[in-house]
Amino acid sequence: MNIFRLAGDMTHLLSIVVLLLKIRTMKSCAGISLKTQELYVIVFVTRYLDLFTRYISLYNSVMKLVFLGTSIAIVWYMRYHKVVKQTYSKQEDTFRHYFLVLPCFVLALLIHRSSSVTEILWTFSIYLEAVAIVPQLVLLQRSRIIDNLTGNYVFLLGAYRALYILNWAYRFLVEDNHHYHWIPWISGLVQTALYADFFYYYFKSWKNREKLQLPA
Repeated sequence: MNIFRLAGDMTHLLSIVVLLLKIRTMKSCAGISLKTQELYVIVFVTRYLDLFTRYISLYNSVMKLVFLGTSIAIVWYMRYHKVVKQTYSKQEDTFRHYFLVLPCFVLALLIHRSSSVTEILWTFSIYLEAVAIVPQLVLLQRSRIIDNLTGNYVFLLGAYRALYILNWAYRFLVEDNHHYHWIPWISGLVQTALYADFFYYYFKSWKNREKLQLPA
């Protein structure tokens, strides 16, 4: 495993830690999109179907369990915790996220590496992850002023995907057998591009030492 892959995994994990810290310590999920969190549950469930049938390494198995468990826990807190659920910005989190699921599934049926069920579902998870952040970004635009933990959470999610792009570029350059992984590459580029506007305002607010605020 190269440094970019490890950094990407740790950044992704840190983003979840930041979100759970907000939920557990502040007893609040204000500014967090339940729609995006539900999409991530679908992403991890469909991607990690091989968890108990294909062993790669202890690190790989542990990370899969962590991402599965934490994504389900976050949705549970937002839906059922008696205090946290009352802070959910339901009136602003109105993006119809199920409209993202069907196109991604159809695309996975049409464009995939092999026709096995697990491979199609893995491809579906890659496509869905690329757009899963859209409800969250829409919610942030509507809420305008964003608290630090929410801003850091979204930034770390975007940074994780950007680091994975560096990982793919590094592997392509240094590995002897060049493999073209078009599905994750293009999906990763689309996902990172969705963060471009947020990154701009995130760094602008950090530079000017202002509260993070997105334009309407």
